Formats: sequence, structure tokens, C-alpha cells
Amino acid sequence: MSNQKTVPNSIKFLFGGTAGMAATCFVQPLDLIKNRMQLSGTKVSTMSIISSIVKKEGLLAFYSGLSAGLLRQGTYTTTRLGVNAWLYEIASKEGYSGFTVKALIGSIAGCVGAFVGTPAEVALIRMTADGRLPIAERRNYKNVFNALTRIVREEGILALWRGTVPTMGRAMVVNAAQLGSYSQAKEVLLDSGYFKENIVLHFVSSMISGLVTTAASMPVDIAKTRIQNMKIVDGKPEFKGTIDVILKVCRNEGVFSLWKGFLPYYARLGPHTVLTFIFLEQMTNAYKTYCIKS
Repeated sequence: MSNQKTVPNSIKFLFGGTAGMAATCFVQPLDLIKNRMQLSGTKVSTMSIISSIVKKEGLLAFYSGLSAGLLRQGTYTTTRLGVNAWLYEIASKEGYSGFTVKALIGSIAGCVGAFVGTPAEVALIRMTADGRLPIAERRNYKNVFNALTRIVREEGILALWRGTVPTMGRAMVVNAAQLGSYSQAKEVLLDSGYFKENIVLHFVSSMISGLVTTAASMPVDIAKTRIQNMKIVDGKPEFKGTIDVILKVCRNEGVFSLWKGFLPYYARLGPHTVLTFIFLEQMTNAYKTYCIKS
């Protein structure tokens, strides 16, 4: 019998979603700030957004859309981390382990996860953006399930997948960068001889992964955010697609506006990446230690 302990695929999916949901509880305020900055259409600072929220909406407003954030992780992250672990195990058995393979696997996992998680993503964008609108224009969703129900009733079921293409595009970029760079960073750090398989290794690898992912994914993230929050006026959408958003942002706000909100985005994505992978690694190690017989 082999001494290698294997975690069942169902447990990998469960741990992936649980890790993402736990991390979201810590970083939801940063996600809200990032979304507000990306939707502003003007040059704004992180502190001005924070100050405006505190003055006009109160501290609890930083957790607006938490239910949608948790559902998003329960669908999107469960799928992407589960699929990634499953495909990576298959690739490893076949002897494929280079960065290109890891990035490709991450990209596929992200694409599948994004499709599954888009309805929760649409609800999350709208709920975190609601407070910036005039009172008369707010959607005032009570929670994520109320949001999903009203979107279907008021706009049709296909509205739940509005922005699916840019969401999947963003997810492919994010996961190729995040999952690929995390695995590669762990490998390089272990080979250096200065690190061992422990929480310090997971933390450093996650921070490297978060930085790479932030720089690579922000332009498509801004496109996704604006498309999912846009309103249809006289039957005409504000944007035609991802490229249209990017071109309009560059023309009206400047090229560097594609990285608007970089600090809160990294402040959100960095810790979320760190916490997600740390929770995931710790749950996996505990399962192998206590639930699998040698």
C-alpha cells in the first residue's frame, strides 16, 4: 500500500469553498472600497472613499453585500480550487509540472468557477455599489437571495449571467496568475533551502501570488465591475463588452485608470489570497493527519 495520503476530490471542493468564505469575512470591506473606486468614473483616493462611507452610511456599510460575497466564494471558489486541485493531481501523475501547465490549469479552473459564480458576483457588485447612488436610485436588496430573486423577476434570468464573458476572462487571468504563481513560488522557495513546508512558506508564496495577480487582472476586473453594475437605458446598454469598457476608460479617464483602486485591490486580494491558501493548506494537512489512515 502507498504511504502517500490522498484527499478525495469532494473534500478538496469542500475545503476550497470553506477557505474562500473564511477569508472573505476578513476582506469584505476592502472589496467594497475597491468596487466603489472602480465605479467612480473620476479620480478618487482610497481615504476619500472610506471617509464618504463612514460619514454617509456608517461603519456597518463596509459589510454591505457580505451575504453575496459568501455565496460567491461558496460557488466560485469551491469550483475553481476544487477543479484546480483535481486537474493538478492528474497533470502531476502524467509528469507535467512546469509553470505553463500550472497557469493553464489555473486558467481552466477559473473559467469554470466564474461561470458557476457569476450570479453571486452580479449580486455582490450591485450590493456593494448601492450606497454610492442617490436614495431614489438604490436597488436596496435585503440580502443575496433577495437580490437574485429580484434580478430574475425584474430583468430576466439571463441577467444573472450579465458580464459572464469579462468575468470568465478575469477569472482566467486571475487564476492563471494566482494559482500558477502560488505553486511556482512554493516550489522555488522550497528549492532555495531557506523555507520548509509550513505556514511561513504559505504566507510568503501567497503574498508573491497576490502581487502578480493584482497587476495582471485589474484591467479586466474594472471592465467586469462596470458591465455588471450598468443600467439599461431605453433598451441600450452603456457598454458593448470588455474591450468597449477598456477603450472608454482609457479615452475618458486615462490609461492608468485601468489600475484605479490598485491599493485596496491588492490590500483585498493579497490578504484574501494569503488567508485562502493558509486555511486551505491547514485544513488539508489536518485532514491528512487525522482523517486518513497511513
